[in-house]
This record gives sequence, C-alpha cells and structure tokens, in this order.
Amino acid sequence: MFRLQSSKVLAVDMTGDAVKAKNGAMVAYDGRMAFKKLSGGGEGLRGMVTRRLTGEQMTLMEVKGQGTCWFADRAAEINLVRLQGDTLYVESSNLLAADGGLRTGTSFTGLRGASQGNGLFTTTVEGHGQAAIMSDGPAVVLRVSPQYPLTVDPGAYVAHQGNLRQSFQSGVTFRTLIGEGGGEAFQMRFEGDGLVYVQPSERNTIAGEV
Repeated sequence: MFRLQSSKVLAVDMTGDAVKAKNGAMVAYDGRMAFKKLSGGGEGLRGMVTRRLTGEQMTLMEVKGQGTCWFADRAAEINLVRLQGDTLYVESSNLLAADGGLRTGTSFTGLRGASQGNGLFTTTVEGHGQAAIMSDGPAVVLRVSPQYPLTVDPGAYVAHQGNLRQSFQSGVTFRTLIGEGGGEAFQMRFEGDGLVYVQPSERNTIAGEV
C-alpha cells in the first residue's frame, strides 16, 4: 500500500482501507477520499491528556477511501518501515504516516525527552503493517547486536525498533570531544538486537543546558 513516489513523496494506494497521516501532510489525492481528524494522535482521551501533560505534539488525520494519496512534509526524506508485530519508537515530528490498522501511542523516555524539551514521551507505532518516517537528509539505518552496542547523538536520533534497551550517558558529548561547547549533555546508548535510524542533520535541542 505504501510506495515512494520519490525520496521525498509518499504515495499510498487505497482500496477502501484507511491510513493515518500527519495532519496537513497530504499534498494531493485522486479518487474518492474521506478525512477525519484524530484527537490526541489517535489514542483517544487518554492519549490526548498524556500529550497535553507532557507537551508532546502529534496531530494525526485518518484518510479513508479508494484512490491514491500523496504525502510530504517540508521536503524531508522519507523512509519506509515494515512492522511484523513489533514496535517502532519514533520522535513525533518524524512520523509521516502509518497503516490504519497500526496502533499509535506514547512511551516514557525519561531524561532524553526532558533534555530536549519535547516532553517525557515518544511516539510508538505497533502491529503489522507499514509506517513512513521522515529524516532531515537521507536516514542511515544502523544495526545493533549484543556484541556491538550503539551510541547516538540525541539530535541525530530519529527512531528505533527491535529488542533494544535504551539508556543515557552524560558528562561527555560528541562536541566536547572536538573542543566545541554547547553540545548535548548526554548520549543515547542502545544495547540488544535491533535497528536505529539516524539522520545526518541534528535537530535543535536544549540538552546542552541540562
């Protein structure tokens, strides 16, 4: 159902089924479509209240019908992720679309969210189907194995999936290693077996002040 029209445009072919997408991200459609705004990112009242308390912003719309919809957002690069009963953890600003049957929710992330000023939760997508995530520049997919844990700059982190344990290391930053101040006050560490998506351009964070 999901296919890339280009690296920056997602095409979704529908035959009566539905897709969840970032509000305002649809750039064109053909056929017959119906649109509905999903409160609180699609999780109902509990999700809406959680996001209001944490400051996490993710407004989704549901598109249902027959035809093709095209989605894009700020010319960001788009990456397709296939879920087979597992969970994708993704920054809310990086989620473009998901199959209508996938469940969206929130997950506590602790220090990382607080340091970035994005609330204490990140967005989760779980079930069987496809999701489309965005990155500032072509994303790099890095494999984590038990023998090779991975350390990531929080400003470059986009998403992760698999059987991974996430923790935080503070005190030494990538920028302080090369003599530049004002960088992130911590690093993200992943251990286990899974995939981590990173982007080649850092988002602005306030972690350096923490």
